[in-house]
Amino acid sequence: MKLDDGHRAYARAALDEASVDADPFRQCRVWLDEAMSAIPEGFNIMTLATVSPEGAPDARTVLLKSLEADGLVFYTDYRSPKAAHLAANPSACLLFFWGGLERQVRVTGDVARLSAEDSAAYFSTRPRGSQLGAWASHQSAVLAGGRPELEEALRTVESRVGDGPVPLPSHWGGYLLRPSAFEFWQGRVNRLHDRIRYRRTDGSWVLERLSP
Repeated sequence: MKLDDGHRAYARAALDEASVDADPFRQCRVWLDEAMSAIPEGFNIMTLATVSPEGAPDARTVLLKSLEADGLVFYTDYRSPKAAHLAANPSACLLFFWGGLERQVRVTGDVARLSAEDSAAYFSTRPRGSQLGAWASHQSAVLAGGRPELEEALRTVESRVGDGPVPLPSHWGGYLLRPSAFEFWQGRVNRLHDRIRYRRTDGSWVLERLSP
């Protein structure tokens, strides 16, 4: 099936070396804040790309949960395929796409697990249903019994926990991606898009314009 993108003319904004912040973390925060205002539901959706131990690429969407001074934080099941990939190849790429703003941000870097204490602190803020779901679901595992198997697992967890607090599962927690590069993409007319990359070199950031 042939798809026609309508030859959309990107003309909302421009991006140049003089207008961006010298610090890519601050620039990322500016764009996240603007995306949050324009797209309150979903501004923090990002694609996480990893590589399997066999060298096969894989990607899925996750949620950015915080932008820290040293990196970007997301959470997942440590038994999932993505976790296995990161254990074997602890580097990844994150991609934000905000079509309404005609913008993308791509971030690459090394990834490490958060401490159990940091994961527990965040886990305690999740809705109770999400906490119970983290116990009931073995992410990406085949459900031979279909959805009833999953719902039974949830009932078992609810019975075990009762009305008490839901503890952090040992198989669940966060990751921090420490960037080695940021790329900010702004759509422009005639497909001559603006691409500004920050590349970390010798402890500082080198700013470069890339050809579209």
